[in-house]
Parts: sequence; C-alpha cells; structure tokens
Amino acid sequence: MELREWSYEYAGEIVRFANNKKIADNLRNIFPYPYTDENARQFIEFCMNTPEEKAVNRAIFYNDKVVGSISLTFGEDVYAKSAEIGYWLAEEYWGRGIAADAVREMCHIAFEQFDMARVYATVFSYNKGSCRVLEKCNFLLEGVLRKSVFKNGQLFDSYMYSLVK
Repeated sequence: MELREWSYEYAGEIVRFANNKKIADNLRNIFPYPYTDENARQFIEFCMNTPEEKAVNRAIFYNDKVVGSISLTFGEDVYAKSAEIGYWLAEEYWGRGIAADAVREMCHIAFEQFDMARVYATVFSYNKGSCRVLEKCNFLLEGVLRKSVFKNGQLFDSYMYSLVK
C-alpha cells in the first residue's frame, strides 16, 4: 500500500471503483452514485487545489493501482489540533488490511507532520467494516450519535471514534 498525491491520470480507475452503491451507501451524500467521469475530475481537482494547511488528500495505491481515497481535514479555531479522517476503498480490495494501513499512515502524517493531537472519524452504525478498520488502528469508540445520519431515506446512528497522540 502506498499513498500518493492526486493526479488527473487516476480518474478512469477511480470511476471504475467508485461507481459502486455499496461504497456510496457508506459515505456522506456528497459522494455521488452513480459516479461519473465528471465526478472524478471534479474530485481530483478539489484534492489538487486544496491547500495542505486545510486538508491532506491522497490516493490509495495497491500493486501500483489506485484503489481508493483517504483524507485528513483539519479543524479550525478551538478544533485546530483535531483532524477528521475519511476514506473509501474499492470493494474488491476489502478485507486485505489496505484501509488499515492507509489509516495508520495518515495518522502518522497528522501527528508527526501537522502536530495534531487527535484524529477522529464518524462511521455509520451499519458500516462494520470501517469500525473494524479503525479498531485495528487503535481508535477508541467515544460514543454513539443517536439518529444522527439520514441516508437513503432512513435514520441511523453513527459512531464517533478517535485516536489521540
């Protein structure tokens, strides 16, 4: 597994993997389904143009192929020492430890390069795979946010996980 800066040349692979309802169902509604070439271009442009003082966005590579995305979004004001982590991985690569390796590397970046004190993630309650990823990376469950997610016409709980330096 390797994390790389985004490039427009990754758009085709991203569309192939991101155009998956199972992935979209586990992410915020800003992640579209169906996922088009234009969506990929806009996403990559956003990643390339966002200053790293605000967010670190990386492509997840496995066997020299882009298979997902991971990001750190830095807090502001009183949350300036916290960063939210978010990620997705192509379905055919689930269960191989790739997402956990990517999360570990991004946490290292957050703590060592950006001097963050806390990295957190909010996971939909039904996304057991993502819960396992975070737990493998020593994140602790801080709490349940009851009925905090409205996705696909239904209300769900979400889980708040964090890792502190």
